Amino acid sequence: MTAKRGPLLRRELHEAVGGQTQSGISPSSKEPLILLFSDPISGPEHGYVDGWQADGFYHYTGEGQRGDQVMARGNKAIRDHGADGRELHLFQATGKGKPITYRGQFTYSDHYEADAPETGGGPMRRVLIFRLKPVRAIRRDAVGPVAKAASDSVAEVAIESSNTEKAFVEPSREPYEAERKEAKLIADFIAWSRLAGREFKRLKIVPKGEGKPIFSDLYSKKARQLIEAKGSVSRDAIRMAIGQIYDYRRFAEAGTGLAILLPELPRPDLVKLIQSSGVAVIHPIENGFAILED
Repeated sequence: MTAKRGPLLRRELHEAVGGQTQSGISPSSKEPLILLFSDPISGPEHGYVDGWQADGFYHYTGEGQRGDQVMARGNKAIRDHGADGRELHLFQATGKGKPITYRGQFTYSDHYEADAPETGGGPMRRVLIFRLKPVRAIRRDAVGPVAKAASDSVAEVAIESSNTEKAFVEPSREPYEAERKEAKLIADFIAWSRLAGREFKRLKIVPKGEGKPIFSDLYSKKARQLIEAKGSVSRDAIRMAIGQIYDYRRFAEAGTGLAILLPELPRPDLVKLIQSSGVAVIHPIENGFAILED
């Protein structure tokens, strides 16, 4: 494929080779080509965070803005492009209606699954991340720090805003009210715990085969305690907390206790749900926090 070097308009490209004008993965209707479009400006708003990674591959998020992404349509076209006799060509955009720049030809290497929000900052869902190998040397804009893990990796890290899952999967989104409430709840609990000489960190976990880390909210190796916080006492929030804390516990030391930190004591049925899972409830009281064991 001979592409215009430097900026060009997307409509000009489609006029020449065909393809859908709105999709990020656009098979050509005139040539044996698949056009890929990546936009670092608007992409994160839809859960798409593409770019070069330390493994030397370009990691490209598949199509599908709502619900779990599946290996169909454009995603299948990327995976099968070699067998179908089609070339992959990547273009970078800088916002809707603005010029695009040709980045080069790639081939599909493999893919993995990750988590990302639905378009508009919606709920988390599964996305497909394609590892694309450049056909020839290409200037790289940046090399990211995260590669597909060859084995489980677990480390204790400081409790900072950058050490959260949201910082990796939703780097540009403003937090919701429940998330701001959760952050304050965590800060208050840490301050209260320090008065008793208890310190907490986070677990940073990269499971084998994953491309991005997951982070617990609070972890104390000394106290053997793993805590997940939520800014809401809704059933959905509590169900999510139980699932998250059991996910993290797989990587903690044997005998680590589990607890959920909530802004208030939830209604009785939800307390029973938490306790039936072998998890304690921590909630604020007038002079600090109370711990309701299972």
